[in-house]
Amino acid sequence: MSRFGDESPSSGPNQARYGSVYEPLKSINLLRQDGETLWDKLDKYYSAIKSTVLNYQSPTTGLFPIKTFAECNEAKVRDNLYCAASSWALALAYRRIDDDKGRTHELEHCAIKCMRGILYCYMRQADKVEQFKQDPSPSKCLHSVFNIHTGDEVLTYDIYCHLQIDSLSLFLLYLVEMISSGLQIIYNTDEVAFIQNLVFCVERAYRVPDFGMWERGSKYNNGSTELHSSSVGLAKAALEAINGFNLFGNQGCSWSVIFVDIDAHNRNRQTLCSLLPRESRSHNTDAALLPCISYPAFAVDDDALYNQTLDKIVRKLKGKYGFKRFLRDGYRTAREDKNRLFYKPAEIKLFDGIECEFPLFYIFMIIDGVFRGNSEQVKEYQILLEPVLFQSYEGHAVVPKYYYVPADFVEAEQKNHGSQKRFSSNSGRDGKLFLWGQSLYIIAKLLVDGLISPRDIDPVRRYVPPEDQRNVSMRYSNQGPLENDVVIHVALIAESQRLQVFLNTYGIQTQTPQQVEPIQIWPQQELVKAYRHLAANQKLGLSGRPERPVGCIGTSKIYRILGKTVVCYPIVFDLSDFYMSQDVMLLIDDIKNALQFIKQYWKMHGRPLFLVLIREDNIRGSRFNPVLDMLASFKQGNVGGVKVHVDRLQTLISGAVVEQLDFLRVHESEELPQFKSFEELELPKHSKVKRQTSTPNASDLEQQPEININDWKQTSTFEILQKLDDCSCLASQALLANLLLKREGPDFYTKEGTVMDLLERIYRRAGTRKLWSVVRLAASLLGKLVDSLAPSITNVLVQGKQVTLGVFSHEEEVICNPLSPGVIKDIIYSKCNPYCEREAVVQQELVIHIGWIISNSPELFSGMLKIRVGWIIHAMKHELKIRAGDMPAQDLYQLSPSEIKQLLLDVLQPQHQGRCWLNRRQIDGSLNRTPLGFYDRLWQILERTPNGIMVAGTHLPQQPTLSDMTMYEMNFSLLVEDMLKNIVQPEYRQIIVELLMVVSIVLERNPELEFQDKVDLDKLVKEAFNDFQRDRIKLEGMEKTDEMTAFYNTPPLGKRGTSSYLAKSVMVALLEGEVKPSNDDPCTVS
Repeated sequence: MSRFGDESPSSGPNQARYGSVYEPLKSINLLRQDGETLWDKLDKYYSAIKSTVLNYQSPTTGLFPIKTFAECNEAKVRDNLYCAASSWALALAYRRIDDDKGRTHELEHCAIKCMRGILYCYMRQADKVEQFKQDPSPSKCLHSVFNIHTGDEVLTYDIYCHLQIDSLSLFLLYLVEMISSGLQIIYNTDEVAFIQNLVFCVERAYRVPDFGMWERGSKYNNGSTELHSSSVGLAKAALEAINGFNLFGNQGCSWSVIFVDIDAHNRNRQTLCSLLPRESRSHNTDAALLPCISYPAFAVDDDALYNQTLDKIVRKLKGKYGFKRFLRDGYRTAREDKNRLFYKPAEIKLFDGIECEFPLFYIFMIIDGVFRGNSEQVKEYQILLEPVLFQSYEGHAVVPKYYYVPADFVEAEQKNHGSQKRFSSNSGRDGKLFLWGQSLYIIAKLLVDGLISPRDIDPVRRYVPPEDQRNVSMRYSNQGPLENDVVIHVALIAESQRLQVFLNTYGIQTQTPQQVEPIQIWPQQELVKAYRHLAANQKLGLSGRPERPVGCIGTSKIYRILGKTVVCYPIVFDLSDFYMSQDVMLLIDDIKNALQFIKQYWKMHGRPLFLVLIREDNIRGSRFNPVLDMLASFKQGNVGGVKVHVDRLQTLISGAVVEQLDFLRVHESEELPQFKSFEELELPKHSKVKRQTSTPNASDLEQQPEININDWKQTSTFEILQKLDDCSCLASQALLANLLLKREGPDFYTKEGTVMDLLERIYRRAGTRKLWSVVRLAASLLGKLVDSLAPSITNVLVQGKQVTLGVFSHEEEVICNPLSPGVIKDIIYSKCNPYCEREAVVQQELVIHIGWIISNSPELFSGMLKIRVGWIIHAMKHELKIRAGDMPAQDLYQLSPSEIKQLLLDVLQPQHQGRCWLNRRQIDGSLNRTPLGFYDRLWQILERTPNGIMVAGTHLPQQPTLSDMTMYEMNFSLLVEDMLKNIVQPEYRQIIVELLMVVSIVLERNPELEFQDKVDLDKLVKEAFNDFQRDRIKLEGMEKTDEMTAFYNTPPLGKRGTSSYLAKSVMVALLEGEVKPSNDDPCTVS
């Protein structure tokens, strides 16, 4: 379990006290006034930092070792950054003295040398940066540990967990802070390009599970990664600081400016807010969150969320000697096996209550108190810190790395937490120092003594209230968390002049692409093409920005590209091959959602510019009236509660945010990149817009095939081809084409080309006629994939939930980490197509809708830990049955995409009270909803159930579950969901959930009882149902039946409610076991 950075039991020889850093004239020889002057104070700090930090800096690379003895050759990036920060902090203090005897220069350049040493190590791994941009996996990331003297890679991926997003983000953050203070760290364009590529890596922190600050990933230390709040928070802070920042400082020009994808930054912001106050799925809280929510990142904009997170850290982790890193942390405890890299299952139970305590986090709390002006907090933690410090031989304070419980005291400590004395690690003895702690201590003391101010070590002002945060020159966009009641500027662009004339007759003023010239209108794909050139560097083998779509905040800016002024229309107006784009009601909904999103997350100075692109196809037939209503609402200045201002594009430009893409100014010998702007349709101006009439949706009859497909399965291919020629029904054609596809393959030729060509024609024709069932079948057979599938799944995952794909009552695939679109496509088609072809594309629709809903209305998914898409579709089908009553239910697959979305929203709403209990249980069971506190109650049940719980053939054992997990962690809740996943009937699942709540209440009220045998939930329900039947036969004269519908339809509460029968079966099972004696048992006579 050894992690590099630990102290070794053996001691090495001491290094010379001032071996590697130039020592100026002794301060004792300098004239000063009586008493302790500013020079006297700084002289003490100078002596301390030279002795306890800078003495160990490598003269070649500028790096600092993990362990301060001669044999140590490893340098860790995170520790080095804090060492550099301490030297820089003291240099800032020396700037207040006119004659500093060269110390400011020396200290600044110690920091610069360290930062450039890290940069040198990183740049030698440019190939890994390029790989990581395409595939952010633990085996393709930058290393986090290097050789201190050469900068070489040390420790392979299989023996060290290098993927640490927080460490890389901290480097970017300190780089910006130091350059802002006047240091020159970046020297040339190659280095600028490399830093920009590091930004590309960090931008997607919200979807990259890593190993976190403690290099262990999951709390179980089993080699698995997790999405960590601390990593996402550091990434968010770094992106906010570096966006629009000039790496050459005041000496810079346009090509040394860094660009950040604003939409990616927003996803990091949203992800952090949804993860906090948790650290990760297995870490309920963690001390790693302190540098995230406080110094140096200050990543949380919401004071309430900051206080909630901090309170949880202090409540659960604070001790007498420091803070625990996290609960059940085995690092350096007496019971940890230091010869193994990873733990065994259930091993973390051994460390309960004996976790090491780190004084380092007292120092973080002192710094936090100074920044926030909380003098009581500063004093409290100074008092706590003082007794746990040591003194070096020179009289300088030494911060021990941790305090541990010795082996002889472990048992007593676990029986009574906090009762035993802890002993310090060997930091500070025999010349060994914990440099991270020493560095942070120096920064804290400088702040407390008033030798530097918070503003000095945070020149980009990350710590101030959001409305006061810095603003970079408006030549470059800035992403500061400003609060404003934004008015969105809207330009209406018509596809052709004749469409413009037509809309003008209804009072809708538009412009055409020619009328806005010389301004060019681009689709966002062209902007993506332009960004490909950003930070491309042949010498380093870097390709520039990966091909990621530009979101609706990115398209709300104006761009200056190669002397042209460019505006982009949002991605919602892109022509897509997927059939959802053919539903104009869905387009209108998407436009309203995009406006809401921009209103909520637009934080830049200047107004967002939203281009509405109107195509002739949008106003055909029944689509015209809804589009006209939307355009009228634009004219009135309010769209779905969002304030908008419509004007000519040329007028709106003056108030917009302008982004200069100067990196496209390539060398004269190189060919300029070619871009394709949106072109106006060249049609006769006075020709009429075709508005063929059509019904809002095709009738159910039109969507039904004329043939029975089973009659055709045994016929010859020739006969099928003949029928295809004779048949005009698109539904029948799709079924026959499916038969040909399965029998002859995709390349088999028909009169209309290959089978795939035939299906493509059926797909287009059915789309035009709104035959949605036919469209979906053809889309599935063609293997269509909707855009934004992967980001939508990521939206769900970052809310702390999992997604399962697959057909109801069949095998499902669980997605717990972000995946690429190709992998998701393979899962959907492999799990759905064998059972129902149309389900494969409907599940894609639902994933898109769920991803949007959970980001904007997460409360609709409360109580749902696993989003089982197949089960949600089952709930929607059931909803249609309820609405139909005694009539045949609508076919889900015949609904338009917008109707599917509305039905989904209706199903997710809390159930109406007027419904019968059977329907309520069927819907809630299909959604996998659980009551508030359900998982905590199940933990308490498991504590009283030595042999575990059984349901639907799945066993949840008491051990190692209780040993390996804690009550409040997400992984326990997911384990419970795994136990319930084999239940096939939604209403039965809901009865099981109700039963578990009953069991919890019975055990809570009867502390002397516990289950002796395995708790078989199926058996308890069966016994409750038998009692229910006996009462019905006796009281109502009903016949005995195995059908449980009446039981499912019975209210849980009240006389003869399901809860009373369930409680009775639970009590019988409990009383069959042994009753624990109680000291105050009133039944005891003697």
